Amino acid sequence: MMSVLFVLLAFLFCACSNSENLSVSGQDAPVEVSEDSLSGMLRIKAMGATAILGTNSENARVIEHPSMRVKFEYDYSLGVHEVTCGEFDSLMKPATGLALNCVQDSLPATNVTYYDAVLFANERSKAEGFDTAYTYTSASIDAEGHCTNLEGFAYHPEVNAYRLPTEAEWVLAATWNWNPQNGWTAENSDYKLHQVCGKVDSLAKSNELCDMAGNAMEWVNDWLGNFRDTTLENYVGAPDGGALGQRIVKGGSYRNVAESVNLFSRGDVYTVTSSTRADYVGFRLAFGSIPDAVWMGDDGRANSSRIIPLANSATIRSLVGTYKAKLAFRNDLSGNLAFIDYSSGIISVVEIGDSIEVYHPEISPDGKRVAFCTGLEGVSGKSELYVRDLNAEGSNLVKLKVESAAIPRWHVLENGDTVIVYVTDAGNNKEESAFKSTSTWQVKFSNGKFGTPQKLFDGAYHGGISDDNTLAVTGARLLRARIAKEGSTLTGKARDTVWYKNGEDAEQACNASLAKDGSKRTLFLDFGGKTGRSFVGKSYATHERLLIADSTGKLLQSVAAPAGHTFDHSEWAGGAENKVVATLVNSNGVHQRIVLVDLFDSSITDLLQGDEIWHPNLWTQSYSMNNESGWNLDSIGEYRGNTNQTSNLLYEKMPMLWEFRDSAEVVGLGNSHMWTGFDPHFIKRNAVNLGVVPCDMHCIEYLFSHYIVNHYGKLKYLVVSLDFDLWYNEDPERDISISMGDALGFRYDINHDFWPQGVDESFVDLVRQKAVAESEGQIERLGCLASEFTGGWVNLETGLAEIIDDSTWSDNANTYKSNIAALENVISLAQSLDIVVVGVIFPISPAYAESGAYGRHGMRRSHAEKIVGYLNSLDDVHSHFVLMDENKMGEHDYPNDMALDYDHLNKRGAEQISRRIDSLLNSLE
Repeated sequence: MMSVLFVLLAFLFCACSNSENLSVSGQDAPVEVSEDSLSGMLRIKAMGATAILGTNSENARVIEHPSMRVKFEYDYSLGVHEVTCGEFDSLMKPATGLALNCVQDSLPATNVTYYDAVLFANERSKAEGFDTAYTYTSASIDAEGHCTNLEGFAYHPEVNAYRLPTEAEWVLAATWNWNPQNGWTAENSDYKLHQVCGKVDSLAKSNELCDMAGNAMEWVNDWLGNFRDTTLENYVGAPDGGALGQRIVKGGSYRNVAESVNLFSRGDVYTVTSSTRADYVGFRLAFGSIPDAVWMGDDGRANSSRIIPLANSATIRSLVGTYKAKLAFRNDLSGNLAFIDYSSGIISVVEIGDSIEVYHPEISPDGKRVAFCTGLEGVSGKSELYVRDLNAEGSNLVKLKVESAAIPRWHVLENGDTVIVYVTDAGNNKEESAFKSTSTWQVKFSNGKFGTPQKLFDGAYHGGISDDNTLAVTGARLLRARIAKEGSTLTGKARDTVWYKNGEDAEQACNASLAKDGSKRTLFLDFGGKTGRSFVGKSYATHERLLIADSTGKLLQSVAAPAGHTFDHSEWAGGAENKVVATLVNSNGVHQRIVLVDLFDSSITDLLQGDEIWHPNLWTQSYSMNNESGWNLDSIGEYRGNTNQTSNLLYEKMPMLWEFRDSAEVVGLGNSHMWTGFDPHFIKRNAVNLGVVPCDMHCIEYLFSHYIVNHYGKLKYLVVSLDFDLWYNEDPERDISISMGDALGFRYDINHDFWPQGVDESFVDLVRQKAVAESEGQIERLGCLASEFTGGWVNLETGLAEIIDDSTWSDNANTYKSNIAALENVISLAQSLDIVVVGVIFPISPAYAESGAYGRHGMRRSHAEKIVGYLNSLDDVHSHFVLMDENKMGEHDYPNDMALDYDHLNKRGAEQISRRIDSLLNSLE
C-alpha cells in the first residue's frame, strides 16, 4: 500500500469472526431495495430504518467500539456493484487524464485514492446534469495522475448528487443478504480481483447488491471518528480525520479470509488516509442528499453543523512565511473557542467546550495561550476576561477579578513584561460623555497569573496600542484615536480625536485594529460613507470594503470583499506582514467563511468554512532567518511532512536521534518489529531504538549512512531488524520519501550534507522545542513502543494467522535483492568504522509454518529459507555481522502470551528478546 502508516498500537489485533455480526452490527430489520431510475443504482428505502455501527465484542479494535445506532430519515440510491475500471476511465481520462491500468474493464476500479473516488463522483454528477457534492479550491496530482490532496475540500450533504456512501448507508445496505462466504475472499479468489457481480448466484434477484463482502474493499464517505453508545439521526461521520486524517474502508477484499470479513470493521492493517492507494481498495457510488446531516466529534457531541478547514499548512506557509501559525475563533453556534494549529501538519479544528461564552479571542505572543472575553464590541454591559492554554483541554483557565473587562489585547512592554490591555466597556462610543466614562487598562500576565490591573487613560480604546505607546485606536460607531504629544506617551500628554470624517461630520466605523508591525496603520470597516466612497471612487455597501488608514487617519488602501459578500470582525494577523484575517458574511447575513487578505495584492484566501464562525485571530511565529548560532529557525526541526501522513513516525523519532548522538553505544534501526520489540531498557549500555514505520533495508541504510555515521561517535553496535517478508520494494527511495515527505527539516539536513562537522546544543534544543508531546514520551522510553496487550499468535476466532499479500511476489528475486544489497552496504560501512551489525530476525506466529507463506506479507517459505541461509553465510564471511535468528522459521520459544498479534511481540516478548540481544552483545566484547 502506498502513502500509509502501519498502525501498531495496543488496540491493533486480530480481526473478529463473522459469527456474531448480526447481533452487534448491521440493522434492526431488512430494508426494502428496489430498482432505480439512475443507471446501475438501486434504491434503498431507508426511511425509518436503523443501522447498527460498531460492536461491543471484546475482540474488536478500539475504533470499532462501542455499538452505535443510526436512524435514517431519508432514502438513498446505491451502486449495484463497485465502480468498474471501464466506468472510471471513461469519465476520468477525458476529465483529468487519469487512466487506470485495467486488465479488464469489468474489474473493480482499484488503486485509487479517496480523492480520486470523489472526483469521479463529481464527474458523474456533472455528466448527468446534477450539482456536485464535493467542492475544493485546488488539486494536487502525483506523477501517475492520482489526486493526493484537494485543498479547500468540503462535502455538502444537502446537495442531491453522486457521492460515496456514508458508513451508515453502507452498513444498512450490506446487512441485507450479508454473506461473506459467497464473496470473493482469500479462500476462492486466487488473490486477485474478479469481475463485478461475478459470483454464480450473486444476481439471483434483480434488486440485489453485488460484492458488498470481498472482491474490492470499498471507500466510504466518512472521516474516521469515535462511536458512542447512543442513537443519532442521519449520521455522516466525524467532522474531520483527527490527528492522522484517517478515512474508513469497508467490506474486506479478495485478500481476506471470509471469517475475518465483518460489518463492523472500519479500516485496514494500515492507517487509511485520503491519499492512500491499494490495489485491493475501490469504491461504489451513492446518490442523494442527506437532510439535517449530523456529525459527531471525538468529544461525543453530535452537531448538525461543522467547521471545515480550507487551507493546509503548506498554503499557510506560502502566505505568512512559516508553518508556525495558529488560528483562534468563536463558533457562534456553540459559543465556544475553537482553533487550528497549522504547525502540527494535520489540519483539524479543535473546539474547547465549556459554558463560558467566548468573544474576541487573541493568542499570546508566544502562541501558547489565548485571552478572550464574554462581552461583544458595540454592546454595552459587563464583560469577564479569561486566559487559558491554547490546547484541546483549554487547561489552566484563569479569570481576571475585576468588575468588567472586554476585548483583551496582548502587549509586550519595553521592559519585556507581557501585559493584556482591556477596556471596561466595549459599547457604542458615539456619545462623548458615555465614551469618557469608560476607560482603558492593562494588567501584567506572568506564570499563568494576572498581576494588579493598572488604569492607563479614559476612553475604551480597544483597537490596540502602538509598540511605542504613542497611538491608540478604537471603533464602535466612530473611529477614535488617542495620540500622544511629541516627547510624551499615551499616559502622559495626549489628545483624543475622531478620525474618518466628512467635513465636520464623523462617519460610522467599526472593527478597528492597530497594526502590530510598528507602522501604526489602522484597519477598520465602515458603512459605505461619503469619505470611503470618495477614496474608492464608487459606491459600496456596509462592510463591503476593508479600509486602512495611516498614523494620522489618512486613508491609504481599500480591499473589496468577494462578490455577494461583506467583511466582519477584521483583524491584523499577528507576526505576518501586511496580512489581515476576517470573516466573510454572505447575502443572508451568515458568517460563513474566515479568510486571509493579503494587502500586497488584495488577494483573498479561504481558511475556514462554517455556519457561523466569528472573531478570527491569526498568530504566527515571527522567525528571523538565522539566530545567533546561524540555524535557520523556520527549517530546523521541521521534520513533519505536510502532504504525507506517514511521516509522523520519523518526525517523532528525530528529536531522539539528535538527543542521543553523543551517548549511544547501541542503535536499533528497522521496521515495526524493531519499533515494538527492541526495548533499550534491558540493554546494559546506552542504547536507543530509532525504528520507524515504514523502514526497509533501504531506509536503514539511509539513516545509518547519513545520520548515525556522521554523529554517533560512541556507537559500537547497530541492531537491525531483518524483515525480509517486507522486502518487496525494489525502489530504494520509496520508504525514505514516505517517511520524510516534504518536510523542511530533512531538506535542511540534506542541503547541508547532514552536518558532517557536527551540531551544537542550540541545534538540539531547537529540534526538541518543535517536538510534539509524543516525541518527548518516546525519548524518555528510549523509543520502544512495546505494548502490554496480548493478542496472541493467532486469531482466536479462526485459529489462523493473517496473510495479507499474494505470495507470488517473492517469485521474482529482484524484488528482495535490492534490500540484500542495502544490507551488505551497511555491513561494509560499519566494518570500516569498527561497528558490529547485529541482524535480528524477530519471531512471528508459529502458525505460518502450517501455511505456504513465511509470514503476514506472503513471502513463500521456500524463498525465506534461502534468504536465511544467505544471511547465515554473511555471518560466516563478515567479522562485523552477527545473525540472531529468533524466529527459526516459526520453531521459536516465544509463547502466546508474548505476542501482540500474529506479527509482533508485546512488552513481555520485547523484554525477552532484548535481554537476549544484550547477552549477545556482552559475548561479543
